[in-house]
Amino acid sequence: MNYLITGGSGFIGSHLAEHLLKSGHFVINIDNFDDFYDYKIKIENTLESIGKSPKFQYSDKETDIQKLISETKSDNYILYYQDIRDIFGLRKIFENHKIDLIIHLAALAGVRPSIQKPLEYEEVNIRGSMNLWELCKEFNIKKFVCSSSSSVYGNNEKIPFSETDNVDKPISPYAATKKCGEILGHVYHHLYKIDMVQLRFFTVYGPRQRPDLAIHKFSKLILENREIPFYGDGSTSRDYTFIDDIIDGVLKSIKYLEQHENVYEIINLGENEVINLNQMLSEIEENLGKKAKKNILPMQAGDVPKTNADITKAEKIIDYRPNTKFNIGIKKFMAWFLEKTDNVQRKGFLPNLE
Repeated sequence: MNYLITGGSGFIGSHLAEHLLKSGHFVINIDNFDDFYDYKIKIENTLESIGKSPKFQYSDKETDIQKLISETKSDNYILYYQDIRDIFGLRKIFENHKIDLIIHLAALAGVRPSIQKPLEYEEVNIRGSMNLWELCKEFNIKKFVCSSSSSVYGNNEKIPFSETDNVDKPISPYAATKKCGEILGHVYHHLYKIDMVQLRFFTVYGPRQRPDLAIHKFSKLILENREIPFYGDGSTSRDYTFIDDIIDGVLKSIKYLEQHENVYEIINLGENEVINLNQMLSEIEENLGKKAKKNILPMQAGDVPKTNADITKAEKIIDYRPNTKFNIGIKKFMAWFLEKTDNVQRKGFLPNLE
């Protein structure tokens, strides 16, 4: 099968590409290497996802990405340096390949940054998604998996969060764009018979996690003996979902789409295990063998006090069975993080912390 992944050099996308390649499929990766974080991280993600050593001689961004494209192109993988806001550039890719199914993971992520630049979030998350659906219509592509987010639930008071809960009151531009994506996706399903699964991800963590996310950010700051930004009293809680379980859910959603017609489903992918901020920090401290220095700050606009996924529907429809307890997932993340940190130090990206 020929699968197109948007954001295939990111955290979730690179893991998905790795699994699809190992199963013998052809992967088309579209990624714009956005400056939201260091493009070098995405280069290493890409190399690891195709089974190559992440060792790379860096110079400047444009040169490095073109070099990466050349070095990774193969009979079963191709990378396109492309922004999903550019429908003309996207169309050329669709013209060059027969695409069986699209997994749309590319987005501007993050609740807090979306409050600072909401118009850019609208451009990427809404217009970018519509560009893909317009091309699905044009090229008769009928299978589509789309990443949504637990943030659409906002300050939902009913616990755990169910797909049937009302989500008409988002509290951040990011959440609003994800809700819009679900609604517009249904329009394209209804009008053009595009079979679609919208996956609401709940706080994904694990190896290759984005550096701006709390677990990765806290680990790095603690290791560097720097203060961590600690919002609130530590009682806020999240349904942390390990990357392997998320990928399992995505792969099962792909299989479900391939085996069924006339599909439009919204599905929670969580761990169904709630961990508060104090517990999360304690696990990190234990694994690092170091105590955190906290900079206590008030809760920020757009943050929600709790997330918790009802995964009954996922279990029923796609046989989703997450099995990574948080303490085990943190150990797996930390093994990757410490190895990566050691490698980065040797490359001179960070000062020696010893």
